[in-house]
Amino acid sequence: MARPNLSEEKRAKFLPVIAQCFVERGYRRTTTAELAEACGVQETILYRLWPGKKEMFLAAIEYVYQLSARTWQEVQDRSAQGGSRAERLLDYESRHLGEFGLYRIIFAGLSETDDPEIRAALSRMFNGFHREISSRVGEHRRRRKGGSPVDVEQAAWAIVGLGLVANLSRDVKLFGEKKRQSLIAEVGRLLLEGEIA
Repeated sequence: MARPNLSEEKRAKFLPVIAQCFVERGYRRTTTAELAEACGVQETILYRLWPGKKEMFLAAIEYVYQLSARTWQEVQDRSAQGGSRAERLLDYESRHLGEFGLYRIIFAGLSETDDPEIRAALSRMFNGFHREISSRVGEHRRRRKGGSPVDVEQAAWAIVGLGLVANLSRDVKLFGEKKRQSLIAEVGRLLLEGEIA
């Protein structure tokens, strides 16, 4: 009988550790030796799972997206909370956006956009965020049956932009926690309702 392939299970086990290494050291400064040490394995084990450091970084970008998507789904499905799914999402993100530092993987990737694979991975991630937010904004607006001068697609991109600015503010200390929360909650709400024109 053939042995089961445990590669996917190992990738899932190591990916959060690898992502954390990229959060702490960035893409360029992180070595595969450091990644292996953090995972508690030899480099050859990681090379059996991914061809190289870039592929590990690409997997970390996808990990950020998948983790965000799962978290957003859980938040939106909580029926005990009031408001639309979009309102619940904005409320959650105003309090929790960036708390694990995974946005730093995205920022590290932005400095590597000359690489077509990294650029494509970031594009897929941002487009995924945009699709989810657009869907929720559209659903919210249909429920309240009001017209809006702000297009749903544009509002969704603006909300994605709010998230980037809010995360940037953490690293460069642009403003404090209360202002960051307000940015997402209040300006996000205006965009959700379509009141910014």
